Amino acid sequence: MKLKIRTGFGYDVHQLQEGLDFWLGGIKVPHTHGALGHSDADVLIHVICDALLGAANMRDIGFHFSDKDPKYKGIDSKILLKEVMALLSREGYEIGNIDSTICLQEPKVNPHIPAMKACLAEVMGIPEDDISIKATTTEQLGFVGKKEGVAAFATVLIHKQ
Repeated sequence: MKLKIRTGFGYDVHQLQEGLDFWLGGIKVPHTHGALGHSDADVLIHVICDALLGAANMRDIGFHFSDKDPKYKGIDSKILLKEVMALLSREGYEIGNIDSTICLQEPKVNPHIPAMKACLAEVMGIPEDDISIKATTTEQLGFVGKKEGVAAFATVLIHKQ
């Protein structure tokens, strides 16, 4: 039997705004600023969704969950990730692994990574060991360095028999 392996890549950015909740990797991170978006603006979940959808050749998160659709206004991104997992499952795909990087000047993300991994693993129904989350700053360069926004990247490996 031939194993079909595919890779996907996701990239997303969100503006940071004072007074908003900051959702990252499915958890609320304490901070004075949160990400601005149509949904809860969880940039990490969004890049994982995009990478998974791209790997399966199923377009992108905006195609499936339009920011023009009021039913997605303020939605918890974990709900979107569950739906993406259902789409992949229907096509027979399973996750091999996820590798992601969050670019954020502040707050420090490293103390929150274990909770993010636990949350994402539960939502996706995969082992925490299959999820890598890294964090970096941009050394005060660009919109991330000026604390105006957050960016994230993800690559995924999916497979089916």
